[in-house]
Amino acid sequence: MPEPVKQEFDVVVIGAGAAGENVADRAVQGGLSVVLVEAELVGGECSYWACMPSKALLRPGTALHSAQTAPGAKEAVTRTLDAAAVLKRRDHFTSNWQDDSQVAWVKDSGIDLIRGHAWLTAPKSVQVAGLDGTSHLLQARHAVVLATGSMPNMPPIEGLEDVQVWGTRDATSASEIPERLAVLGGGVAGTELAQAYARLGSTVTLMARSRLLGNYPEEAASLVAAGLRADGVDIRLNTVTEGITANDDGTFSLQLADGSTVIADKVLVATGRHPALEGLGLESVGIEPDSRGRLNLSTDISGLVEGIPGDGPWLYAVGDAAGQNLLTHQGKYEARATGDAITARAKGELSGRPADWSRYAQTANQHAVPNVVFTDPEVATVGRTLESARKDGYNASSVELPIQVAGSSLHSENYAGWAQLVVDEDRKVLLGATFAGPDVSELLHAATIAVVGEVPLDRLWHAVPSYPTISEVWLRLLEKYGL
Repeated sequence: MPEPVKQEFDVVVIGAGAAGENVADRAVQGGLSVVLVEAELVGGECSYWACMPSKALLRPGTALHSAQTAPGAKEAVTRTLDAAAVLKRRDHFTSNWQDDSQVAWVKDSGIDLIRGHAWLTAPKSVQVAGLDGTSHLLQARHAVVLATGSMPNMPPIEGLEDVQVWGTRDATSASEIPERLAVLGGGVAGTELAQAYARLGSTVTLMARSRLLGNYPEEAASLVAAGLRADGVDIRLNTVTEGITANDDGTFSLQLADGSTVIADKVLVATGRHPALEGLGLESVGIEPDSRGRLNLSTDISGLVEGIPGDGPWLYAVGDAAGQNLLTHQGKYEARATGDAITARAKGELSGRPADWSRYAQTANQHAVPNVVFTDPEVATVGRTLESARKDGYNASSVELPIQVAGSSLHSENYAGWAQLVVDEDRKVLLGATFAGPDVSELLHAATIAVVGEVPLDRLWHAVPSYPTISEVWLRLLEKYGL
């Protein structure tokens, strides 16, 4: 067996998805040497199997539906999507699952790249089994960063391990539209893909153990449920799937707890994800994930893993691997802060805990995480719900109303939307906001700025929304609050 290639870098990043790329880029910009290690495609889950392809599948249906709700436009459009054209556009956004452009960016940025599987062997030491058969021993002078993403959860359903079902990767990369699709899971991925496939021609049945979009306000989730039902999705909530079997004709039978059976040509399991930490050699440095499969991150708020052996801080986790907010944009935010913190510590410019809201801190993870469900209608949220705010000890109130302004009336006939602001009554600032309705995602960044900036409500009152836009709902919410 050939001797392993030994190399030393300032920073070793395991995982070249969006988070890994960003932490590497920030460290290189700070003057450090960095190597990325990736076993699959450079660019990660979001680029090839999640955010980009799923939104490419959703957008044509949303655009068509938007046209169909505007008199004058609806008379000029057909009533169905061209599925082949949608899939072709999806392929374009995934670069046909080729990462040449991403690899070129890594090289041009001054970052080294090793394709292979990596694991920790000791503090600041990483071994890599290269995909080309070469073995590497990497030594980090300052930091090792885990940016390995997440893996899908598999629910405890009898027979599930014995049949070949779809995960979200299969659904976002499929080359054909199944006649009948069963979706297990009523979270973001399940609802988005259920609607995408229904609009592409599938007969879709969605089954969820609880209500739809259980982490979002029920008023918002109800609007999404109505949108899915309008597209013909059979939604079965508070339903337990007890078993699944493969039939001789290639179809699947799903046995539900209420005694009914669902027959489908494809079954999509979309029941959440967990950090991808297996096989990383964490035990070699005395680290063990908790009962939920998550790392114990330090209160340091720069992505540092708690309880690591060795001289000084050196092991960090960002993105889905950190297990805090499994969202691409938030992972990139974490990565930027972590990369800057690693660079500052290497230069002796940072010691101890970074200041809140500094460039080295991930403070927004605790206060202002934005999130969009890209169904039609959309749901856009940031910060705390009323329930979570009160649970966290805030003297919180809320104001909510339907979105019924001139801009929504112009947007489409029978526009149905809902909005909520959550207020800290002691400081008179926003703790959170939720908008539900067509195209409300474009309202979200204003809310994120208001929450992050802790803009007083009496000052926010002077942010006049343009007329006639859907943003006028801000004025109506503040008026209802009493301003």
